[in-house]
Amino acid sequence: MKKEYLKYFWNLNKKALGEIEGIFKNPNHPKFNTRMADFLSGCQSPKELFSLVEKEKFIDFWPKLSKYWRKVSPESTFIDWWQTVYEQLLEKKGVSVKKLSGMGSAGLLKVGKSLREARIEKGLSQKDLALRVGMKQPDISKIEEGKSNITLLTLFTLCKVLEIKKIECG
Repeated sequence: MKKEYLKYFWNLNKKALGEIEGIFKNPNHPKFNTRMADFLSGCQSPKELFSLVEKEKFIDFWPKLSKYWRKVSPESTFIDWWQTVYEQLLEKKGVSVKKLSGMGSAGLLKVGKSLREARIEKGLSQKDLALRVGMKQPDISKIEEGKSNITLLTLFTLCKVLEIKKIECG
């Protein structure tokens, strides 16, 4: 495994580190989901991921990995970020992506607009809000644009910080 990727696995012993490349090459390996979720929890660069795993393989294994990851770490904001990467790859291939089963894109736009208006009213930049809620500024931007499928926990956190008592979503 390339040296620069070892930073994501600081907690593993030498033997386990030596197994990572083999695990990443085999999505059916029993440790694949665990190791890949660990990696993606720290990695913020699709370029970095795709230097280890082919885009086509990511498209193939993402649905199973995301289901596993949501079970073991449902509060992770990285899952939604990588879901967006997955959807963008599908769209580039001409595959239609169903955004959400419950709330359509109009609902996401409405929620995002409400959050943006409240943030501006409070005099906060996207970066300021991101720091207060423990997120990254690009994630706030995607939420405000209605381009991110956020968890209820994330929505509650944003509403609490922005002092939003009621939000319309549809």
